[in-house]
Amino acid sequence: MLFTDGKRFIKYLSCIAVGVPIWYMIGVLVVFSPEIAKAHGIEGVKGGDAIMYFYASTSGGDFLSAYWSQVWKSRRKVLLLFLVLSIISTPIYLYGLHGATPFLFYCVCAVLGFASGYWAVFVTVASEKFGTNLRATVTTTVPNMVRGSLAFLTALLAWFKDSWGLNTLDATMLVGVFAFSIALASLFGIKETYAKDLNYTEE
Repeated sequence: MLFTDGKRFIKYLSCIAVGVPIWYMIGVLVVFSPEIAKAHGIEGVKGGDAIMYFYASTSGGDFLSAYWSQVWKSRRKVLLLFLVLSIISTPIYLYGLHGATPFLFYCVCAVLGFASGYWAVFVTVASEKFGTNLRATVTTTVPNMVRGSLAFLTALLAWFKDSWGLNTLDATMLVGVFAFSIALASLFGIKETYAKDLNYTEE
């Protein structure tokens, strides 16, 4: 049913696209943090430590995004806020840390982690977008599709570096432009789901 109706399929893809920046930040920006740090002239940065700072901060972002979505009575406003935070912090991480200390680098990793902390709201929106006969399927497959997008993002990164001859920072930024662009475009096409009546089925 997800693939037999055009509008329903676009809605499904839109839910996936909104979450892609999360795994761009986790699987590209933070996983490749030692290489990015070296490009900044920063020595001693460890990928494991960067991931620790990132996820410690993500937990706070997840809590606040869920809380704010209830206070503001809007899922879309929260998703937009966290996407904007991600868009602002990514160029700082890639271009604004030349000669910084490892601690400052880790602090920016933590900022990225907080900005990516909209996973709970993103999955909630995916659940609320579909009727009861598809809700469980969407809720379980959308997050996995987002995780799976990392394979495409890393392949795109390699292509930019190998075929376009871009350096690590520029190639990584270009992948980010792609990830954030599809997320924003999809978000503006998603209707608000807060307080939506969920007692319906997909025909």
